[in-house]
Amino acid sequence: MGDDAPPAAGTVDWKLNGVRVIKGDQPDTNTPHTPGMNRAAAVNAARVGAQKIWAGTVNIHANAKTGAHHHGALESVIYVLRGKARMRWGHRLEFVAEAEAGDFIFVPPYVPHQEINASAHETLECVLVRSDNEAVVVNLDIEPAEQPEAVFWVDPIHKPPS
Repeated sequence: MGDDAPPAAGTVDWKLNGVRVIKGDQPDTNTPHTPGMNRAAAVNAARVGAQKIWAGTVNIHANAKTGAHHHGALESVIYVLRGKARMRWGHRLEFVAEAEAGDFIFVPPYVPHQEINASAHETLECVLVRSDNEAVVVNLDIEPAEQPEAVFWVDPIHKPPS
């Protein structure tokens, strides 16, 4: 049988290998870090045996920004819980977009990027999910562009701002 087939009845102890609840006050801060941010893992291979996903939290202090970095072949999704995020990306961090509470941010594999807390007064709090069970962080030494180009979500439904 393939990997998508469910286990045969009675072959798995679901009490020990079923749903896991990770309490909000029990994250693992022993994760790779980027200057300017605090990451904490809730779901990964080591903690719960996750095979294909990593999930945790990210906090960036008021008026702070991270160092430039990427996450290798992993895709990342950031959900903004509280605050305002400013994302810069590109070979020289030449592009910029902002997200606020309730917004999702998608970061494709190998994209050099930098998270910035756009607020001078409150912590930026986010939930982070990655497409593998381990955290990969490659910190980069990038000379940022002076004036990043704003990028807006434009598709057949979302027209460019006027």
